[in-house]
Amino acid sequence: MPPLQLLANVQRARMRAITPLALTLVRPAPVFLRPAFRTLSTSRRVLLQSQRENLESKLHDSRAAASFHDPITRYEFLVNEGILRPDEHQREIVKKLMPLWDHLKDYDPGPLPDPGEVEPSFFGKFFVRKSTFEPTIPLDQVPKGLYLYGSVGTGKTMLMDLFYSTLPHQFQPGGKYGSTRIHFHSFMIEVLQRQHAVTARYVAEGDGKRDAIPEVARSIAADGRVLCFDEFQVTDIVTAMLLRSLFERLTDFGVVAVITSNRHPDELYINGIQRESFIPAIDLIKQRFDIVDLNSGTDYRKMPRTITHVYYHPLNAATSAEMDKLFHGFASADSDPPDIKINRKLPLWGRELTVPESSARVARFTFDALCNHPLSAADYLEITAKFPTVFVEDVPKLTLSERDQARRFITFIDACYENKTKLFLSSDGPIYGIFSDENGSAMDDDVIKQTMTDLGISSEVVGSSSLFSSDEELFAFARCVSRLTQMATKEWADESALAHPVNAKKEKAPVAE
Repeated sequence: MPPLQLLANVQRARMRAITPLALTLVRPAPVFLRPAFRTLSTSRRVLLQSQRENLESKLHDSRAAASFHDPITRYEFLVNEGILRPDEHQREIVKKLMPLWDHLKDYDPGPLPDPGEVEPSFFGKFFVRKSTFEPTIPLDQVPKGLYLYGSVGTGKTMLMDLFYSTLPHQFQPGGKYGSTRIHFHSFMIEVLQRQHAVTARYVAEGDGKRDAIPEVARSIAADGRVLCFDEFQVTDIVTAMLLRSLFERLTDFGVVAVITSNRHPDELYINGIQRESFIPAIDLIKQRFDIVDLNSGTDYRKMPRTITHVYYHPLNAATSAEMDKLFHGFASADSDPPDIKINRKLPLWGRELTVPESSARVARFTFDALCNHPLSAADYLEITAKFPTVFVEDVPKLTLSERDQARRFITFIDACYENKTKLFLSSDGPIYGIFSDENGSAMDDDVIKQTMTDLGISSEVVGSSSLFSSDEELFAFARCVSRLTQMATKEWADESALAHPVNAKKEKAPVAE
């Protein structure tokens, strides 16, 4: 069987399984779904742009804005303002951003080819018609990208945002070449959406064997010649093979990428099926990126912060009453009296999700409604984009029989984190202990133990767990606990209000002491 056909079969089989993190639509999108795809992509970009613009108001001050010429100047300003804590290791990392920033100042990638001129990739030409496409810029003139890796809490996202916010003018939003800042989950969703649309058009044109990746890469390059994406990971052969081809094409179009990950490139997709097919992509990353280790022993999410009361336990009448009071308080910020709708239908990828209770900007779910159904990362991203404040009630302790629910819950927390969602939870026990499996073995995994130590949470609180069976799952668990900790702080509430300007103006809801 030809390799591309084998890859297509693997992809279809994987998506039919409806795994919690998978996108459930793989074939070329039906005509009736294409407007939804376009709307989702546009709404997410508008939301992220709005978040960035509003967060800028916290980091800028009108008198000093003109001095924010580069990452190190901005970093020193944030330290002086008390927004960041002084840290010599982090300062040295920021200095490592400067060579790329200096190169980008004078970088001119040139115009993109017309869409009709984009032909199949080097790998695709062995299976489809021969490519006549030439790179838009010589490889040696494309600046090397940055690959920032480190464990939970090492400041990866902050450094990326610092770099993105200080890009030279031609790569700023609205500049000549522009740029894109996106979470890796969202990036892969958009890649798949574009691949579906391009493939469907090729099929309609009678050219169904043509490789869609070159045109997909061109469309990404058209959005911005600097691409920043966060939380890069490779967990399956489909993603591995797609990225291998995509990275080559993005470089051909002069795209410079800045990536954050929890793993060194050599550790990506470790022990994965057919990993040898991904080795060329790893080699490409090592050739085309400067690899920067962020691990310093300091967890920046662990720094002292004011904790707000947003997680409630146990599940009893008092907790229910408190959650009810808070929900109606936040809903009243939209209108007084609150306009609460029961069983609102939220369109998601050509189907509807029932939101048990919601106002215009506040949603209330049970854990069962949110995690006992085959929802994907794309679904959770859309929910948290629609509702800046989300309540989730009746979160149980999760055992081996609820492994899928645990994975979906982690994916939901990731979506809340990306969209700066204000989150309230009620659970059977302390929120950090919901992954406890009382029938599991003693907690002996170094990743979990170290994370608990870093966050000041005892293993007695978390309990033992056999829910997580792979390195990627263990890291996802560690990241989830870290993010839940961060999302319970006053700083997070402030960031959420700035990211959602209507909240910032209207929201006067009570906060429990």
